[in-house]
Amino acid sequence: MPTVSDKLWLWGHPAGSYTGIWNLGGNSAISVAAAAAYMGLRNVILVAFGGKPEPPLLPHAQELKHLDKLVWSIVGDSSSKRNDQQTDLDEVVALVPDIPPLAGAIMDDFFHKPNESGAVSRYSGEEIAGFADALHRANRPLDLWVVLYAHDLDLDVAPILAECDVVTFWTWTAPELADLERNMARVRELAPGKRIVQGCYMWDFGTNQEIPQPALERQFETGLEWLKAGVTDGMILLASCICDLGIPGVEWARQWVARVGSQPLP
Repeated sequence: MPTVSDKLWLWGHPAGSYTGIWNLGGNSAISVAAAAAYMGLRNVILVAFGGKPEPPLLPHAQELKHLDKLVWSIVGDSSSKRNDQQTDLDEVVALVPDIPPLAGAIMDDFFHKPNESGAVSRYSGEEIAGFADALHRANRPLDLWVVLYAHDLDLDVAPILAECDVVTFWTWTAPELADLERNMARVRELAPGKRIVQGCYMWDFGTNQEIPQPALERQFETGLEWLKAGVTDGMILLASCICDLGIPGVEWARQWVARVGSQPLP
């Protein structure tokens, strides 16, 4: 019988990715693999931050091949400028023979306000359909994941979401968590039939401070209810590179994982 732990993920960046930003304090040195072990998580989403890691990816992926599941970015965060012109699609597909847990590829920070041509995404719908086709035709088929924020919901994202297999939904600032249920309903309307995975922050990156405890708990407990009800297909804890900074939200989340991880799912 599946358990909650089977559906929990850690969002991973290379060690030290967040040093000196977002008012975090301290210098994180923890690796993605070590952070996953510390948090008691067996599934990881590894995302390029500031363009790192760069291809070849296999040396970076080797330390994660013991995991249950792994998803790797083909489009990194918004500061991964090299992915504005070229994805890491071919490099990720090339990992399939050597990295058994690899199950998908993700596009991070993907939507933006309409530009001069009216586009709202870093790549076009036609290009994304090509990404999905290449992933599905890999020797072991891979899913295409995408990041969607609450502040993206008023954009024309439905045609893009239609090309993806998994939509990860994120609430960038803690005050926005007050609208969590309403926004999740909108996501389901925009992406009918898609697997939805809830992103859970352990630090408020939108306001550069700790998430208030009531909001933190609400984010996780609502997510657990959705998971058990089949509304969502997983939860992602962000991020590996804050797991050694003594942040209260991280320590609470670690205890939460230990407490609920063995609970059965339908």
